[in-house]
Amino acid sequence: MKRKLTLKLIAKELNVSISTVSKALRDSSEISEETREKIKAFAKLYNYKPNNIALSLKNRKTNTIGVIIPQIVHHFFTTVIRGIEQAARDKNYNVIICLSNNDFDKEVLNMELLANGSTDGFILSVAKETMDKQDYHHINEVIEQGMPVVMFDRVVEGIACDRVLIDDKEGARKGVAHMLKTGCRNVGIITTKDNFSVGNLRTEGYIEAHEKFGLPVDNNKILKLDNIDELDDASKNKIKNFIKDNDLDGIFTVNELYAVEAARVITGIGKKIPDDYSIVCFTNGNLSQHFIPSLTAVSQHGEAMGRAAAELLIKKLERTEDDTEDETETVYIDTSLIPRESTKGF
Repeated sequence: MKRKLTLKLIAKELNVSISTVSKALRDSSEISEETREKIKAFAKLYNYKPNNIALSLKNRKTNTIGVIIPQIVHHFFTTVIRGIEQAARDKNYNVIICLSNNDFDKEVLNMELLANGSTDGFILSVAKETMDKQDYHHINEVIEQGMPVVMFDRVVEGIACDRVLIDDKEGARKGVAHMLKTGCRNVGIITTKDNFSVGNLRTEGYIEAHEKFGLPVDNNKILKLDNIDELDDASKNKIKNFIKDNDLDGIFTVNELYAVEAARVITGIGKKIPDDYSIVCFTNGNLSQHFIPSLTAVSQHGEAMGRAAAELLIKKLERTEDDTEDETETVYIDTSLIPRESTKGF
């Protein structure tokens, strides 16, 4: 085997997952002893050398930040990257960007690649499949071996790293309250399954807005979809049926993609926005701004989020040996409501 041996190649040769290989090489008790020994024997036979992250960091500094994001096509992530690059440039750091495409194995491989002496630390938004699997061993490993990680937007509780978040709950409360203030009384929400922290928090904000106005929450008016980054035909049908089956006068969505699809359904059944339905969505992106009618949106200020994430990471990277070990930090970026044509009173 002349080509360089990687986790992916070992997994392919032994017909196991990349996660299994990674855990076996770390002697994880989650993997059976027989499988661990087989994988370690194969790795030894072909002289596989795991990344020695701690040694790499000690011996040389690259002044490079690794960024792993689920998607590049969304306006939010492009603005976060812009903020990261601006802050990095101010401190003479370079940035390498990798996409997980919401795939667990690709996220693991990206982290292995960037941890192999190419970068000094990570900024990460966790992939959908990683959150589905709830397998975060690759993140914990790089942290344990001395490489700092900053999570943003999609974060995981229980991992010892800095975080940059928006107040998702408060942002959703603002958006729903805006519709209730302008006369809506039957507001539905199109959100995500419970494994997405952002979906959970934004749903909580939707509920809190109703409670503040003394309105009951009808679970039939809460639609939870599987994927936050794209809409397949099944999800489109669910949105269509959700709107047709409920007597709504307003819809709040956790992203602008859901909002555009909801607007398409509404106009398709002969209703008008905002006369018959008001719409408010998260993410003040190009879709929200240029859709007809333009969509009232909760702005996440992605550029500020990216800048804050880079500043947190660089602060950790430039810590001297004399500095005391500081605790993990969580920075919150404020949201703002951008009223547009999709709600009354604009």
